[in-house]
Amino acid sequence: MGDQATPPAPELAEMAISDGPSLKHPFSDRAPVRSIVCRPDGGAGLAGQRVRAGGWVKTGREQGKGSFAFLEVNDGSCPANLQVIVDAGVADLSTLVQTGTCVLVEGLLKVPPEGAKQKIELRVDKVLHVGPTDPASYPIPKTKLSLEFLRDHIHLRARTNTISAVARIRNALAFATHSFFQEHGFLYVHTPIITTSDCEGAGEMFQATTLISEAEKLEKELILNPPPTEADLEAAKLTVGEKGNIVSQLKAAKATKEEIRASVADLKIAKENLSRVEERAKLKPGIPKKDGKIDYGQDFFSRQAFLTVSGQLQVETYACAVSSVYTFGPTFRAEHSHTSRHLAEFWMVEPEIAFADLQDDMNCAEAYVKYMCQWLLNKCFDDMELMAKLYDKGCIDRLRMVSSTPFERISYTEAVQLLEEAVRGGKEFEKNVEWGIDLASEHERYLTEDIFKKPVIVYNYPKGIKAFYMRLNDDSKTVAAMDILVPKVGELIGGSQREERYEVIQQRYEESA
Repeated sequence: MGDQATPPAPELAEMAISDGPSLKHPFSDRAPVRSIVCRPDGGAGLAGQRVRAGGWVKTGREQGKGSFAFLEVNDGSCPANLQVIVDAGVADLSTLVQTGTCVLVEGLLKVPPEGAKQKIELRVDKVLHVGPTDPASYPIPKTKLSLEFLRDHIHLRARTNTISAVARIRNALAFATHSFFQEHGFLYVHTPIITTSDCEGAGEMFQATTLISEAEKLEKELILNPPPTEADLEAAKLTVGEKGNIVSQLKAAKATKEEIRASVADLKIAKENLSRVEERAKLKPGIPKKDGKIDYGQDFFSRQAFLTVSGQLQVETYACAVSSVYTFGPTFRAEHSHTSRHLAEFWMVEPEIAFADLQDDMNCAEAYVKYMCQWLLNKCFDDMELMAKLYDKGCIDRLRMVSSTPFERISYTEAVQLLEEAVRGGKEFEKNVEWGIDLASEHERYLTEDIFKKPVIVYNYPKGIKAFYMRLNDDSKTVAAMDILVPKVGELIGGSQREERYEVIQQRYEESA
């Protein structure tokens, strides 16, 4: 693997880089590749400027019978590479051209010859740092790699086009999430990751416990230092009795205070030893149990604890105090499903709005989705172009459509009627369509991709397939819940108006218990 050491900052700061507009990173004496090649003119307007650039070699090749080399250098700031030209008199070219090599170079930006794909290139006159790689063992070659292969080389996968683009897209969406809610007056609340609450009620939670590790430690300790035997316990008790008798005899004989005090001290030591022996005698290998069940009273929190499946329960308490809030953090689901729709760990956005109804909820959710799509188009268009090229040709068109098109809104009952009409017309679904079912992904995608050809909000679901805390509608059959469905995915967001009537929610809870 390559040596990725960073040169000392003082050495980097010795040289002035450019008299023109600053391209430098605010906390590094280098120009990010993005600041050079992602300009509207592709960087051509920077010709003549002296810059320092650092990154990792994507591809390299020697030219002119080894007199110079072309390097494609990427620093992760954007999908595009900076073409770097190094003469043989400046550095050892055989080391520089290896894929994965870390370089820090300095030189002049120049416009390449006419007909070149690049708009700007860096002619290097100083190589300040080289972190070489062994081409025989470096596992990330120039060729396209499968995601499965990259899972075996996690520490290097961020150097690939796909993973680095996904990282930048996730970063942009996380920033956009906070921007949206902060711009609309929401308060960001950090909810616990370790909790005793099962917010979803499905029981599919990862448990957080120290009982297993403590049991393993105890088993090892008992092997090295076995617990006391019955004979050890009896001997300790006998010693306490003997020391007690001595104290009694000395008091009866009216011995000196010093003698009695020394004897009492011996008795105290004997009792402390007996207490330790009795405690160790109680130690048993394995997880502690009480009444035939695991004794969570001996766990870290003195009760069962889990990794959170949702911050909703906690953030609702803040909504009832500071009105508009949201939580955005990691959640965990212990579902034994290996589809792309089920993750063991993911980050979830959960807003809560006081003094609002289902219409407000739908308006907020629709505005958020549009905001996020537009943000990607504005901030990550080059990364989305890469996604379109490698994985999904229509992703940019869908982002444009979602960001600019009013979402269709239909009730669950209307949605089922449309699906039933499709079945009568010859459409076949794997799951039968009837009122009361939880719509499957195939139903949701048919509504968005075939019928409406845009995002759809389905609302007023049957109460039997939704949580008890969702507000019961006047028909007593449906609740004020909604899902946003989008093409190619299906359900993207779920939400509801909460039940505020105590008697109703109490009855709904009892019905669902």
